[in-house]
Amino acid sequence: MKEMDCVEVMVEKEEYAKDGVHKGMQGWICLDDNSHGTWLVNFPQYGEKDDIAEISVKEEDLRLLPRMDARVNEHIKEQFGD
Repeated sequence: MKEMDCVEVMVEKEEYAKDGVHKGMQGWICLDDNSHGTWLVNFPQYGEKDDIAEISVKEEDLRLLPRMDARVNEHIKEQFGD
């Protein structure tokens, strides 16, 4: 993985959920620096809305995507009432 890669969270974990990030959410890698097996990932919303979060996510909890769709994040966010 590298900076600007699109990724999806593959697991539901409390450490991500406390920041509003849930399984299936999509984001992009912010820095080209894998620190202790984690990547800094930004999880945007569609349009001009504030980002959901920018958090460190374990590489093993991510999968690469060919492209990202922030609308997916909004649907998941609604399901959790975040």
